Amino acid sequence: MGALARAAIDPDYPAELVMVISNRPNVPGLDLAQEHDIPIRVIDHKDFETREEHEAEIAKTLRECEAEMVCLGGYMRILTESFINEWRGRIINIHPSLLPSFRGVDTHERVLERGCRIHGCTVHFVTAELDSGPIIAQAAVQVIPGEDAQALGDRVLDAEHRLYPNALRLIAERRIRWAGSAEVADMDVTADDVAYFPKQTDR
Repeated sequence: MGALARAAIDPDYPAELVMVISNRPNVPGLDLAQEHDIPIRVIDHKDFETREEHEAEIAKTLRECEAEMVCLGGYMRILTESFINEWRGRIINIHPSLLPSFRGVDTHERVLERGCRIHGCTVHFVTAELDSGPIIAQAAVQVIPGEDAQALGDRVLDAEHRLYPNALRLIAERRIRWAGSAEVADMDVTADDVAYFPKQTDR
């Protein structure tokens, strides 16, 4: 979220952050949003009896602030199919692996356990199946022999901070769009737009 907020400061950036919504109070992202003068709303899932009621309040808030896209970041709840279908093609997520490999959690640890040489992150459209939506853009990060999951995760996070704003830009500029159940349509997109290979020293 912070990377998107920093990108949106540029008057030439084609997207505006109109609201930051959190399902938990007192998280650092809310303070960061306020530092960037972005309106915030806490919709605590503990205040609702069902997941559907909670998501209905989120959807109401999104409509009220006239949001056109939903960008997930650190949202650790699985959204219902009805909510996803309402925002089909307009909800994106960033995941810390090169999908379709290593869906789910603890990706850095699992990559190291498998002895992978390459790790990374993926921005994708969200579908009802976890971490399975059409891929928008990816960044590949070399695994350094002997590093631990924390160090690897920090470098993947750096790549995420570059990749996510670039992916949102492509959508906002209508250079990439949802094209069906398992397709992304590319319009005037180059390989450099959708793939990023940071050097080990990139920060």
